[in-house]
Amino acid sequence: MREPFNAATWLVDRHVAAGDGDRLAVICEDRRYTYRELADEIARTAAALRAVGVRAEERVAMAMLDSVPYVAVFLGALRIGAVPVPMNPLLPGRDLAAITADSRAAVAVVSGAVAGCIGDLCSGAPQVATVIVAGEVPPDAGSGDARIMGWDEFAAGSDGADGAPYPTWDESPGFWLCTSGSTGQPKLAAHRHGDIRVTCETYARSILEITPEDRFYSVGPMFHAYGLGNSLTFPFSVGASTILEPARPPTPARVAELVTAHRPTLFFCIPTFYAALNSSDLAGATFASVRLGVSAAEPLPAETFERFRERFGVTVLDGIGSTEMLHIYLSNSPSELRPGTSGKPVTGYEVRVVDDHGRDQPPGEPGQLLVTGGSMTTGYWCQSEINRATFEGPWMRTGDLYSVDADGFHAYLGRVDDMLRVGGEWVSPAEVEAALIEHPAVLEAAVVGERDAGGVLRPVAYVIRADDPDGDADDLAGELTAFCRERLAGFKRPRRYEIVDDLPKTATGKIQRFKLRS
Repeated sequence: MREPFNAATWLVDRHVAAGDGDRLAVICEDRRYTYRELADEIARTAAALRAVGVRAEERVAMAMLDSVPYVAVFLGALRIGAVPVPMNPLLPGRDLAAITADSRAAVAVVSGAVAGCIGDLCSGAPQVATVIVAGEVPPDAGSGDARIMGWDEFAAGSDGADGAPYPTWDESPGFWLCTSGSTGQPKLAAHRHGDIRVTCETYARSILEITPEDRFYSVGPMFHAYGLGNSLTFPFSVGASTILEPARPPTPARVAELVTAHRPTLFFCIPTFYAALNSSDLAGATFASVRLGVSAAEPLPAETFERFRERFGVTVLDGIGSTEMLHIYLSNSPSELRPGTSGKPVTGYEVRVVDDHGRDQPPGEPGQLLVTGGSMTTGYWCQSEINRATFEGPWMRTGDLYSVDADGFHAYLGRVDDMLRVGGEWVSPAEVEAALIEHPAVLEAAVVGERDAGGVLRPVAYVIRADDPDGDADDLAGELTAFCRERLAGFKRPRRYEIVDDLPKTATGKIQRFKLRS
């Protein structure tokens, strides 16, 4: 007989039942919610979703900013056995429509601040019968045949009595997440109810050693796997509290304001934003309450790590995770730390570095990273060929190139498709980018291959300045040429530098190198 398990009740109701209902659960703008208040809100939302026709295992599309309604919809859907599908709320309506149509969701929930997407979403996903706006319905919200409801109308008359949990178990369909789209069109990765508990009991427990006294703040949003763990599942798993910020995009000044006001103990970010914080004029004591920082999405350069620790006194643990694995599975830890690497396998996960024939590589030799663990997706929705190419029994091909040293630390070399073959030698864009970041005038860098007039592939660097944005590009290119001559072998050095204002990225901060190549 299957043991019942519902992720929503495990994360919230469990604490109320244990007598901790008055503990602080959420800080969002000028409101604070206890676990009891949050449990009531989730139950009411679950009942309201049932009332608009959502049944177990049916999808609920979400284009929502980080907020209490986001938490209520995500966990309310899980509570009744439905499948929430969070999407990036800042995407154009036509892109949200494509994801919604792919998921076959008949109900969509959008934040009031992005309700302008409703017309395009409904026209591109005609199966949507109901759109719920978390806020006021804008007067120009076109929807075709879909019914549009404001949040008050949606919740009216629902006291949570019909929000009883559906009898799910670990293996029950839970939620779908969009992959980052760093290599093209995002895919929908399916996760089970039990996957949430796995990540909480592995990475969150063994690496971060989270406790009920922790306060979590994530710059990364909850529609992505990284932010979902940081802001929702990790804190709720132990009865801790979380700080939610609806405003997007984040700025160093706003982040500092929130950190100073609410004093988080755990701070989650991405490398590009750590670099922005290093270049800001924030006071050195800004992060005094933070006991650990965390970085993911892209490799954290050792230079960025050192600058942040020296300036703010916080150690940042770099690691790698994925939508498919739900959170970080390879990480540095407070006791085993090597800047510039992704660390070692997290308890509960195994990784291998293999050659093209699937043979394990010796220390120092590059190869593709394979991973296995209890939180791995059951597969991509309606992507048979990609599933067959990605999943091999219990192992997943990550598409990342790594090498592992004799001490077991893993160094990221780039995506398989990003590696450059220059003069018969392999060049890792990540290695060249890390060298460029060491120059004080460089904030960010991305390296791709470009063929010269003779058809020979050469590295080209796209660079964002950390100093004077109006400085002479030729002068900086000359400085970087001399700088790299001291640090990189000849075939690894960029042959050309493009000084740019920004780099194409996904919403989660991953550089879209395929756009630079094109």
